[in-house]
Amino acid sequence: MEPIDSLIFPRWIIPVVPAGKRLLDHALAIRAGKIVALCPRQEAESRFLAKENIALPNHVLIPGFVNAHTHAAMTLLRGIADDLPLMEWLNEHIWPRELRWVDEHFVRVGTRLAVAEMLRCGTTCFNDMYFHPDVAAATVREIGIRAALGLIFVDFPTPWATSPEEYFEKNTHLLQSMPADDHITWLLAPHAPYSVSNDMFEQIGDLSARHKLKIHLHLHETQAEINESLDRYQQRPLARLKQIGLVNDRLIAVHMVHCDEDELTVMANSGAGIVHCPQSNMKLASGFAPVKQFLDASISLALGTDGAASNNDLDMLGEMRTAALLAKGVAGDPEVLTAEQALAMATIEGARVIGLDSVIGSLEPGKWADLVAIDLSAPETQPVYDPVAQIIYAADRQQISDVWVGGKHLLADRQLTTIDWPSLAGEVADWQIKLSQPL
Repeated sequence: MEPIDSLIFPRWIIPVVPAGKRLLDHALAIRAGKIVALCPRQEAESRFLAKENIALPNHVLIPGFVNAHTHAAMTLLRGIADDLPLMEWLNEHIWPRELRWVDEHFVRVGTRLAVAEMLRCGTTCFNDMYFHPDVAAATVREIGIRAALGLIFVDFPTPWATSPEEYFEKNTHLLQSMPADDHITWLLAPHAPYSVSNDMFEQIGDLSARHKLKIHLHLHETQAEINESLDRYQQRPLARLKQIGLVNDRLIAVHMVHCDEDELTVMANSGAGIVHCPQSNMKLASGFAPVKQFLDASISLALGTDGAASNNDLDMLGEMRTAALLAKGVAGDPEVLTAEQALAMATIEGARVIGLDSVIGSLEPGKWADLVAIDLSAPETQPVYDPVAQIIYAADRQQISDVWVGGKHLLADRQLTTIDWPSLAGEVADWQIKLSQPL
């Protein structure tokens, strides 16, 4: 018999690739952190000798979720300034607090809190944009999750840098001193067209081309952003980026709520990816992204929660349900964004947009064993006619029982295995007192 580390026996396996597969009474084999095989139960029992056998008779096993856009450490700002327009929220509440309080300790505690929540929500990889990415990287490696981390750029002083020269110096040094590995992927993260100059964008484009790094930024999030760009540059933001040479297959455009027909064509022809954040868009009243048109144009479309300061959670199950229901309502078509497509957006499409689809995002031999088990035995998810539909339209994050990253059990029977929650909760409470102080 073939020795392996783990053999998992769920009721259903949804590999995501190929689409449409529902494997009943199959097993998944893991060795050295990677998937060895998906095969019928009897074949697995006769073929493999596992160090541990895990029976999940009421569960569906799926790939770990890829949260394709968030600001992890901002979880400490959850609920601090709700029910406001985007620019008022940023200018009067978020940015002033960040300038006063954000430091390495803030990022360490905030990232740990975010990762604790994401693991309990089934996320095994996240794409982040925030200050002190070196601290976030160390935290990610310590806990064992996977992340694509953005090296941030803006035109003004922040807790990360005080001048354009310092942003490039610190970010370039970080690329050299903390190389990417199996847990960390580096991206470039200019905040948005309204906060980054043409000169900085041109230098970012050069850095992206030299190091083959993706560029992750907010784009066409609000109509006000577009109007401001027309007044300042006489161009819509996407046209401005295209003229600079940044609209290509390395671009990750977050939001794209306001997108006309010509811009759809530009995005489709460029190979750029889009990250849809429906709950944040709705909460900030930014508008409704044209999801049907994105899908019809075959644009790579991933799903993100945005930060917990504007969502207010990092729950990809909830985001999938919102995305599917909202897309149908906006298009007036119940066939838009099916349950199958919503699950793909949260897994393989997220991996594709951030450039990791060859190693994560689906349950295929050779890929990392980044897995989520969801217990469908609860009254709220019975009976089960289609486990994929049940995940999207009925399941709750409390039904996520187990999560593995690279075959390592990071959530076991709803318990975090690499995070000391009581200790972390005390640190979070200390930060709440600081952040509650008047500005």
